[in-house]
Amino acid sequence: MKVIEVAAGVYAIRHEELDLTTGLIVGEDSCLVVDTAGDHVQGSALAKAIREITSNPWQVVYTHAHFDHYYGTSAFMPCDVWAHQAFRFDADEQAKWVAKYREDGKPEIAEAIRDTALVAPTNTFDKTKELSVGRRTVVLQHFGPAHSFSDTVVHVPDARVVFAGDLVEEPGFIAESFGDGDVTQWPAALQALLALDPRVVVPGHGSPVDKDFVAAQREILIAGWTSPR
Repeated sequence: MKVIEVAAGVYAIRHEELDLTTGLIVGEDSCLVVDTAGDHVQGSALAKAIREITSNPWQVVYTHAHFDHYYGTSAFMPCDVWAHQAFRFDADEQAKWVAKYREDGKPEIAEAIRDTALVAPTNTFDKTKELSVGRRTVVLQHFGPAHSFSDTVVHVPDARVVFAGDLVEEPGFIAESFGDGDVTQWPAALQALLALDPRVVVPGHGSPVDKDFVAAQREILIAGWTSPR
């Protein structure tokens, strides 16, 4: 696990498994955890790493409803958990990932996923929700279905940092990027993200990037998956 401070009190946390990137936003007397990794073991390791940065009470926000971004939440409970109102999970998907990791020869992760208690959001929002994180404003925004139907962008205006979830992936999209959302709306979601004028964009997988990288990914989506707008 590698912790990168992308702005004062704002961290991208890099994980080896699936090249995942989670996040942390630290305010004066509280903090916000952006995604929690893919099982209770990974979640516990993330919680320990965060406690080395801050002892502030935390809330959690899910960027979307894919297992690798929220199965680790039990390690953070009890706390408030935020997500878009379209967020859904089911036990059948959990069993699918157990089987997949066993087939891939990773029994330890398979067992960790099997033993993970899934945590539903305690709070949901529709289009936008402003949170106060230790007197620091953080804005949750939903720009429509794209990578998934519950994509949540986490904007830290004072730092000009955006956590994009899997709306952005570095070094690039893979076949699994296009699963259960609406790819025809993805370019519009990225345009809305770019309108926030971020200095740093933290992707759901890979290293932090800049606006030019996001703009280039938008062009790839337009060229390969949608009609030009």
